[in-house]
Amino acid sequence: MSDAFAAAEPLLAEHAEIEAQLADPGVHADAARARRLGRRYAELGRVAQAYRAWRSASDDADAAQELAEVDEAFAAELPLLREAADAAAARLRNVLIPRDPDDARDVILEIKAGEGGEESALFAGDLLRMYVRYAERMGWSTQVLEATESDLGGFKDVQVAVKARGAAAPEDGVWAHLKYEGGVHRVQRVPVTESQGRIHTSAAGVLVFPEAEDEGEVEIDPNDLRIDVYRSSGPGGQSVNTTDSAVRITHVPTGIVVSMQNEKSQLQNREQAMRVLRARLLAARQEEAAAAASEARRSQVRTVDRSERIRTYNFPENRIADHRTGYKAYNLDTVLGGELGPVVQSAVDADEAARLAAAAGTAP
Repeated sequence: MSDAFAAAEPLLAEHAEIEAQLADPGVHADAARARRLGRRYAELGRVAQAYRAWRSASDDADAAQELAEVDEAFAAELPLLREAADAAAARLRNVLIPRDPDDARDVILEIKAGEGGEESALFAGDLLRMYVRYAERMGWSTQVLEATESDLGGFKDVQVAVKARGAAAPEDGVWAHLKYEGGVHRVQRVPVTESQGRIHTSAAGVLVFPEAEDEGEVEIDPNDLRIDVYRSSGPGGQSVNTTDSAVRITHVPTGIVVSMQNEKSQLQNREQAMRVLRARLLAARQEEAAAAASEARRSQVRTVDRSERIRTYNFPENRIADHRTGYKAYNLDTVLGGELGPVVQSAVDADEAARLAAAAGTAP
């Protein structure tokens, strides 16, 4: 067995160990621990399955090789069996490349209107509907945590939680798909406020954070928080609540500020704000780790630089173009209707190709 495949052995041992732990009813008394073990077990299950398939295909090819020496009838089957063994080996190499450990996580997605004023806010609303409909197609649930509407019905800022239903395998996780959406989304169209029919360009920013699984995962010292309460207000300054139920939480060490006013209860707004704060702190911690990582191991599809213009939505041409992957299609109307899959897949494929190339370049 090659050195590359020898790397599978400790992973197979870990898979067996986790399987034994999950069979212990006591483990499931700690829901967070059981969830982490289940996610890791699903990830290692891909390695175990690929390893078994490779060993089976290799054994079949080796057996045919031996039999072909005494019976020519087996020689005819040998090329196909060797081809199957090579394909299984390639599959095993692919799954042995470490995945993003957060792929199975749920996410908190934030859309912010940018340059373009009211038109940008309307486009932010279009993006929100696109992601909600895409989530529906994927079988995920969505919950708007906070929204600041504009005068014409768009959104100046909206935060939505996107969650998988049940335990998701890493490759099917919400973060595995939506992590590529972070960046600047540019729109080209005739705004509803344009009386001369001229095409304008505006933009909205999208931030995506993997959600912390429980409070203990991201520990926050209460002494590091400054919490302010104030009266909620709607678009244009309209009062939507006559009590001081809105909450603004500032994490003093990092300067991260989270505000919530959607709920009528101050306690509910505080809980939602802490949920978003934990996700942002988790993301900040991961970005620091990514910055310290070797350049060769980082994906070519950047997900951290949220100032990057990643995509253009051209309404006159019904065109959508992803500037990182080269993806282009003329079905913008259906993409905005939730058919985002092929666009996301282009980013997944580019990311996988980059990881494979990096692994090949750094392999011993």
